[in-house]
Amino acid sequence: MNEDDPPMHQDSDDAPPDWSRSREIERNRRIAERAEASQARSDRRAAEREAAARLREEARDKRRIEDEARRTALAAEREERPKRRASGALSRTGEQKIVRNTRNYVTQVDTGRIRELARRGASIDGLAKVFGIAIEQVEAALRDA
Repeated sequence: MNEDDPPMHQDSDDAPPDWSRSREIERNRRIAERAEASQARSDRRAAEREAAARLREEARDKRRIEDEARRTALAAEREERPKRRASGALSRTGEQKIVRNTRNYVTQVDTGRIRELARRGASIDGLAKVFGIAIEQVEAALRDA
């Protein structure tokens, strides 16, 4: 080595650049940038999911309130309407029905009908009351069968 030669490991502007060291520094910088970008994306997506969940819950609450209001309105409307009746004083159109006096009507006693009704489960007492006859007459009609 000559005295005129510059030292090999001296830090100066004249020293040759350390390419492998600079590549490593650049590589680490890019890795850090990608990690930061990935974390930022994850955070943004989590915030978006949270906001979407909040919006869905608000929409559910709104629908629930609307459904409750609709049910309340329907219930009030049902209360206002007269109930449908198969028989009674008012017809469906609200007209007064004719009330007939049926006290003198007589039910025709038909032994075939008595037997059929008894076969379907009607009691002897019930048949006697419906047909307006004595229990003995119902029993006689059933015995003759």
